[in-house]
Amino acid sequence: MSVDASGVTVAPEPGGLGAPDRRNGPRHGWASWWAAWPFALAALPLGLLGLASWFGRHVRPGADEWCFLPVVRDHGVSGLIGKFWYTDNGRLGNGLLVGLYAKFPVAGHQWFGLVSGVLMLALLWALTAQALRRTGQFVPRGVPLLVAAMVTAVFLFATPNTYKTFYWPAASVSHTLAPVLACAAALPLLRARGRAGRVAALVTVAVAGVFMGTLSEEASVVALVVLSGAVLCAPRLFRPGARRFARLWSLAGMAGAGVGTLLLVTSPGSRNRRERYGAESTSMLAPESLLGSLRGFAHILATVFSTWQYVGAVAAGVLLGLVARRRSDRPSVLLPCRPLPVLALGTLAYLVSGYLCTVITYPVFGARVVTTERTWNDYLLLYIVLLVTAGVFLGRRLRRYRPGAATATAAALCAAAVLGLVSPLVSLGHDMQVRAERWDRQDRSLRAGAARGAAELPYTPVSVARMLEPFSNGGRRAWPAQCVADYYHLERVTYSKRLP
Repeated sequence: MSVDASGVTVAPEPGGLGAPDRRNGPRHGWASWWAAWPFALAALPLGLLGLASWFGRHVRPGADEWCFLPVVRDHGVSGLIGKFWYTDNGRLGNGLLVGLYAKFPVAGHQWFGLVSGVLMLALLWALTAQALRRTGQFVPRGVPLLVAAMVTAVFLFATPNTYKTFYWPAASVSHTLAPVLACAAALPLLRARGRAGRVAALVTVAVAGVFMGTLSEEASVVALVVLSGAVLCAPRLFRPGARRFARLWSLAGMAGAGVGTLLLVTSPGSRNRRERYGAESTSMLAPESLLGSLRGFAHILATVFSTWQYVGAVAAGVLLGLVARRRSDRPSVLLPCRPLPVLALGTLAYLVSGYLCTVITYPVFGARVVTTERTWNDYLLLYIVLLVTAGVFLGRRLRRYRPGAATATAAALCAAAVLGLVSPLVSLGHDMQVRAERWDRQDRSLRAGAARGAAELPYTPVSVARMLEPFSNGGRRAWPAQCVADYYHLERVTYSKRLP
């Protein structure tokens, strides 16, 4: 989201968009509007996040979580980590994060959306503010919050399946929270001062890389592609004083991610997962697999590019480009560069990482990669950052012509994008409420039956947003019925068409 990528420097104009005139006593009129508009506009995406968090009270366990909950209850978080490592998938970091919310069964699911949403917003806000500072840019108060809030809103709610992106904790920790945590590893780098700060930044990115490698294969792929680009293109991106350390930091992150990924793919759990899905006998590099991945990725791109709400990210970037001004007292770590090469490199990184993520998931999901939307999020964040960067370049150009009209238009587009996400979210909230009422009703019945000493009880699938449930497909798919039985201390549950 850097705004120091153009060689053009526009001096602040008194009373203009560059800086309000503070020489004439208390601020009023234009100066008051200047101070308030970023916060007023940021209230829209923040309100959307607040509404989504409120709907989080309707989240209930489902799918894989039926199997996580009994393990954490009986063996603690360490038991789930061991289960992941030896049996399920080898994701040690994933097991830790899943165990932290599964420790509080229903409440953990209800609070997960709020906690993860606030965490992602705070990290993106801090990253935006620090990136502006290290590139020597000054912006009005509230603008970093506005950009971070818009990025968070479109990232979480412009997806085709918001439930699996935001509300389903098992998917979110792997594919939604993971890429934001990967970006957060840059915070110590952006704040590094002196030798101790640089050493801390190197240690942090290496440890974060190992953790990411055991948390999400797809997020690790994206990180490796981006960091490789930073190493290769360092002479064109960074000033001489920052170039060597930027490369060293990138290599440390790549080494950490490589170690973590190696731990994951060689684990017993990862081997079991590949065997379970038949991926051991299917090479991801086979021509038919590569071609199928390409078709799937093309379909994904068509869906993403036709989602108009992502224009909110571009509009937020335009606003940032319009109001940002170069500060001579803060040197930039970036070289002045032209927009087209930077955007071309960013687009290439997005396309390469997105396709590679599709390649590694194709042996598991096959043609269903186009409907497994949660796995898109690992590289969708990079897409959104690219859109913001394009908006910044556009904003820098527009401020030389009609900055007032450009500001009003960009603000209107931000508002339209957020408002366009409200209706689908409200509809999903209603579906979640219906499911929660049915889930709670059945939960009470199963608990009461178990308390009476029953060994076998009927179970009716209660799903939302295409979530898999025990006995889905008209009772033909039993998984994870035995996990439900374990959760309620029963020997088994059987399929029933009617709720008790």
